[in-house]
Amino acid sequence: MKNLKKLKMFFLLSWRISPSYIIYLILSTIISSGQVFVNVILPKYLIDELIGNTDMERIILFGSLIVLSNLLFAFLDNTMKRIMDVKNIYMNEMMNKAMAEKIMNVEFSYLENPYYLDLKERAVFAATNQSAMRRLIENMASMLKNFVTIIGLVALMFTLSWILVILLAVAIIIALLIYRFFMNYQMNFFQELIPVNRKYGYYVNLAFNDKLQKDVRLYNMNKMMTDKVVHYNNEINKWLCRYYGKQGKYLGLYGIINDLQAAIAYGYVGLRVISDKLGPKIGLGSFTMYVNAAINFTKSTTEFGNNVINIVQVLGYLDPFMEFMSLPDEGQAGGSLKFEGEVETIEFKNVSFKYPGSDKLVLKDISFKINKGEKISIVGLNGAGKTTLVKLICRLYRPTKGQILINGRDIFEYEHKSYMDKIAAVFQDFKLFNFTIEENITCKEADKDTERAMELIEEVGLRENIESLPNGIKSLFGKAYDESGIEMSGGESQKIAIARALYKDASLVILDEPTAALDPLAEADIYENFNNLVGEKTAIYISHRMSSSVFCDKILVIDEGSISDFDTHENLMKKEDSLYYKLYKTQAINYQYS
Repeated sequence: MKNLKKLKMFFLLSWRISPSYIIYLILSTIISSGQVFVNVILPKYLIDELIGNTDMERIILFGSLIVLSNLLFAFLDNTMKRIMDVKNIYMNEMMNKAMAEKIMNVEFSYLENPYYLDLKERAVFAATNQSAMRRLIENMASMLKNFVTIIGLVALMFTLSWILVILLAVAIIIALLIYRFFMNYQMNFFQELIPVNRKYGYYVNLAFNDKLQKDVRLYNMNKMMTDKVVHYNNEINKWLCRYYGKQGKYLGLYGIINDLQAAIAYGYVGLRVISDKLGPKIGLGSFTMYVNAAINFTKSTTEFGNNVINIVQVLGYLDPFMEFMSLPDEGQAGGSLKFEGEVETIEFKNVSFKYPGSDKLVLKDISFKINKGEKISIVGLNGAGKTTLVKLICRLYRPTKGQILINGRDIFEYEHKSYMDKIAAVFQDFKLFNFTIEENITCKEADKDTERAMELIEEVGLRENIESLPNGIKSLFGKAYDESGIEMSGGESQKIAIARALYKDASLVILDEPTAALDPLAEADIYENFNNLVGEKTAIYISHRMSSSVFCDKILVIDEGSISDFDTHENLMKKEDSLYYKLYKTQAINYQYS
């Protein structure tokens, strides 16, 4: 029942991706089955005519029908195979695309939850390393064809005798029971294998990850990684040897049942030719037809059984994919109220938060309010909850308790896209992509807004650097797939990320450690100019350097998840016993002697 639900989900996903694929699949099934029936039924009439009236015109007619129908079905079958080959590749790629889109659209909280991170990795591994989706598509097509053929052949043999059908049905039931036992074993086996397979996949991916190669070489870790891959590969091979040994026994028993089916069919049809004890005698033409039907029945049931085994096996691989694809999208996490206008107020009301799977509160009963146009600095020790607070504003998580209000409304009442359009953020772990510098800033295809991108390049102080490049703002960032790509320092990269945030023209700008890679002088320069860059927009800054707080209207001090102060720099410096005063004075001394 569980497998049927997964197949239903897969078919619904396939239909959503390409309805024509399902239609072609059905047509291909009809054509393949049609050719089987033509070659089973038409030879009967030709043989009957050859040993009966020997009417030359009818012999030529039936002979021509056999040849022409085979030519027609061969043409249609080959045409459909070529179409389905292309469609199968297309569907496999589109399934991978659907997985990629799901990763980009799923609620962000899932992507920082260890369980769902593991689920994502297993889902990607099944899609890429096991070719699970391609195998499922191919086996589903073959199973559907064999199912239709079996039904038709059973109906044909029923015209000879219901006794034969019952005998064959008993053999089929026995075969299905064998399959059932094997499928139960198979499902348990692959559930147990997944953790080992996941470890193997982790170390294989490590070996292929080019970003880790500096550390691998520096600390001579290549042998350790290779040994891990070999160890888990050997462990998987041991598991699979045991599995295939068991599979061989089941398939051997299944083969015996198939041979028994053939023996029943041949024996019964043969008796009907030489004796009338089981019913009226049949001619050689009917004998040929029913024997062909029995042969194709045995072949189709064997293939059908193999299809079932393969599908159950692949569904085991695809369990993580199906579960991950069923997760809610980020756009579904919220109301339908369109966010219009600008961010006027941001208010936290008794907000507490703990990460999924953790019992520790990162934020504890936080309450504060920010007004339009204010520049707020959030400071505190590492792990105090500064970045978490920003993630909550960005709706990457829901508060465990309390409310976050923007313009007097709970942020989850707003429609997701219109809400996100109002926020621009640069996190400390920001990413630039292998696009041009312009595309990294505008997040659009090249030449869509070059002039504005260059204005921002100048505002963040990179104009000379960019203009000195051979391709200027059209230069490709990174060398992942193009040797002509450029590399940037950490500080230059962060300035590009800041330009991207400013390009969005959101009314709330959040900078979470945006200048961590800059020296103190460069950082001071960024913050000194940033108030001019953001203009009347509301801005929230997080920085470990207290000097950045001087440029802000207020400083929100977080100490172990709670607010200890929320005031101006001048007022906080009067409180010599405060955390802010101690942090500021400590850094001032370090800078003085550095």
